Parts: sequence; structure tokens; C-alpha cells
Amino acid sequence: MKNVSQLVLATMVLGISFIVCTLLFGTFLKARSRANQTINVTGSAKRDIVADLGILRGNLQASGASAEQAYQQLQQQRPVLINYLKSQGFAEAAINQNTINLNPVYELSKQGFPSNIILSYTASQMIDVQSKDVKKLKAISLDITSLVEKGVNFSVSPPEYYYTRLADLKVEIQADAAKDALNRARKIAEATGSDLGPITTARMGVIQITPVNSNMISDYGINDVSSIDKEITAVVSASFRLE
Repeated sequence: MKNVSQLVLATMVLGISFIVCTLLFGTFLKARSRANQTINVTGSAKRDIVADLGILRGNLQASGASAEQAYQQLQQQRPVLINYLKSQGFAEAAINQNTINLNPVYELSKQGFPSNIILSYTASQMIDVQSKDVKKLKAISLDITSLVEKGVNFSVSPPEYYYTRLADLKVEIQADAAKDALNRARKIAEATGSDLGPITTARMGVIQITPVNSNMISDYGINDVSSIDKEITAVVSASFRLE
């Protein structure tokens, strides 16, 4: 009888030990599994910006039977253009005149290839103007072609609009995107009954600068210069450990 009691006691002790070991091992595996768990989130931030610098570029052109005549024609047109820009409130220092180019125009053969026969000459000069008054610059870009009525052949390109404080803004908006990623990670951790651990990896995405309400996106980033009102968007991808 004594031996039976001892056997029962030993069996009970062994059984309890087995249960305890199983629970401890399960707790260890669960803790180890939780330690290896991470969540990946993407945070984003967006701000509206308004261009504070505009550039208007155009090509002044003239032609003549000789290089001298083409050059003289260009010289006659240029003062009319410069005076127009000055009358619109642009200082002469804001008007940039580039080198004059003189090029021959060759007669084409029946096959469509240039021959050695010169028909005429063209003279061209790139002229651009900069202004912080971007709205005025836009208005002038729509009106300046009217100079053709005064004999001025000026081919204007669409204005370019820039935000000059972009370097500082990029740092700020990337920080906002990182904060958004952290908030998303916290909400996910709370929803799963976990505690958010330290960040393990973080990667900054490219900056997208697009017109307002645009859905344009590029893997290499976008830097829109066609619009005055823009949106700047930053994205941050981050991984956090769960505890």
C-alpha cells in the first residue's frame, strides 16, 4: 500500500512538472514569437504651397537674305521687346539676354537633304525674365505674343513657377510623414493588444510636387513647374517591433 501511494505521488509530481514545463515552454515560445514580430507601415504628409518665383522664357527670331540683314532685323525687334517688359514693371536687371545665334538656311534637294546652297539666314536670341510676382508673370505670358503686331517675332514658352524655400520644407514634411507612420503603427499595435517597440527600419520615399488636386506620381519623383498652386507630398516606410 505504501509503495502504491509513493507511485501515485511520484506520478502526480511528474505530471505537474510536465504541465509546468509545458506552460513555461509555451510562454517562452510565445514571447520569442512576439519578439520576432514586426509591423510595416507607410506614413504620408501633404502640404499646399504657392510658387514665389516665376521665369518666362522666349526666343526672339529674325531672318534675312544675309547674315548681316538677319542680325539687323533682330536688333530692330529687341528694343521693342525690352521696352514692353520694362513697361510691365520689370527692372532691366531682371531681363536676361543670351548670345545671338546666326544660322544659314540651306536649300533642300529633291530627296529632302540639305544642299550647299544657302537660301537665307536666321538670327535668334533667348531672352528670359524673372519675377516674384508670379501672377503678373502669368498675365504677361498671355499678352506678350501681341507684340507680333509691332513686328516682333517672339516665341514664348510656358512660364515656369518655383518654390524657393523647398529645401527646408522637404525636411519638415518628411518629419511629418515619419510621425504619421508612427501613429499608424501605434494604432495597429493597440488593435492587436500589443505594445509598440522600437523602430527597426525606415526609408524615405521620393518627394512629389504636383499641381493641386493632381493624381500624378512617379517612382523618380515629380517637380512640377507648370502651376502656381502646388501640393508637396512625402512618404516614409517604416518597420516597428512588437513587444
